[in-house]
Amino acid sequence: MYSSGIQLPFLGAAVQFLTDPLKMAFRAERELGDIFTIVVFGKRMTFMSGPDAQDAFCKPSDDELSQQEAYRFSVPLFGEGIVYDADLPKRKAQFKMVTNSLHTTAVANYVPFMLEEADLFFSDWPKEGTIDIYKAFSDLIIRTASRCLMGPEVRGEMFKEVSELYATLDKGCTPISFFAPYLPIPQHLARDKARRRMCAVFQRIMDQRKAKGIVGNDALQVFMDAQYADGSKNTASEVAGLMICLLFAGQHTSSVTSSWTGLYMLRDAALIKRLEAEQRAVSGPLDGAKIKSMSLLQACVSEALRLQPPLIFLMRKVLEEQTYKGITIPKDDIVFLSPSLAGRRADVFSNPNQYEPDRFLEPRSEHRKFTHGWLGFGGGRHRCLGENFAYMQIMTIWSYLLRNFELEAVGPLPQPNYEALVVGPAPPALIKYKRRSAPLI
Repeated sequence: MYSSGIQLPFLGAAVQFLTDPLKMAFRAERELGDIFTIVVFGKRMTFMSGPDAQDAFCKPSDDELSQQEAYRFSVPLFGEGIVYDADLPKRKAQFKMVTNSLHTTAVANYVPFMLEEADLFFSDWPKEGTIDIYKAFSDLIIRTASRCLMGPEVRGEMFKEVSELYATLDKGCTPISFFAPYLPIPQHLARDKARRRMCAVFQRIMDQRKAKGIVGNDALQVFMDAQYADGSKNTASEVAGLMICLLFAGQHTSSVTSSWTGLYMLRDAALIKRLEAEQRAVSGPLDGAKIKSMSLLQACVSEALRLQPPLIFLMRKVLEEQTYKGITIPKDDIVFLSPSLAGRRADVFSNPNQYEPDRFLEPRSEHRKFTHGWLGFGGGRHRCLGENFAYMQIMTIWSYLLRNFELEAVGPLPQPNYEALVVGPAPPALIKYKRRSAPLI
């Protein structure tokens, strides 16, 4: 049991957890080893760290360690009957819908849309300047995600409305939401209102498509057409919930990871030369196959994800008592896995605090030493369904930037910002850019 630092009656380690959760977790790991328990607001939270412990977290079934029960705090955000509020058959069906919208072929077909959005976005930049890369990527990636996933109606006439509603939903997902998701605080009240309005938006789009016989080439159409085993289809509320879920997964993690990728790799001039050479080697217009072939750029993204994962904790609720190396994890504990802790393990990664993309390439391939040594996209039966989309989106954007701009980082590497559940770089996250006189390719 972790007892260091500030501990208060009932609150337990809440002050430490809400202020700097990773600092607390790293301290507890140093003091107590690969498994330790903290108490926050009366909840027992058991952390498992290291390759063996991470295997023990990823392998059990949902009847033993439940993802659904651990993420019930998301129900007001995604909606009733969506993912973590759905029974197992319906939840599996919804995951299949998401998989169908993000399978490899569909993702490759999104590349022209991503490039079009990048060209429109970066064409507004002056010839040279300094920008906050996280703010810029947050803006760009909601555009690419809305175009690829939500369709032309949202990206066109409804973009401003949807992006504002999304921002309100985002602000309604705070650390306190994990403990009290229905607490009537201003952020939660605004979240609930924004969700109702989002449902109305998607009802309008669905009605328009049906009335005009329009069949879209996007995730929205997949959700509209999908059928459950009983023959029923998603309601507008369910479509909205699935779209919110998909956008949260795609926009947040991609904007965070694309930002950290640049903030790290732009500090290494030799690495940038190698990345430029890789772009030249796949000359010609970009497409899905060429993006996938860029192993060094993918390694740069993976390495940023190792050092600065946007989701610092993954959770399960213990439904059946578990035992790990003689230690009992009782029923009703919330079990935590931390991609942040996993990524800094010296028994998995050499020089774990250094940015070294080559660790993901042959002959090193350090991420393959253990089944669950690297947790960039989770692991086990609940590995992230959006992995292919995330890599394609981030690598497409960075390919565009490398081909069209000279870039360098400004100032020290930013610190992580723990004020939100998805952890990005704290401002300012600055880079300098200068448009090339002619594209690299």
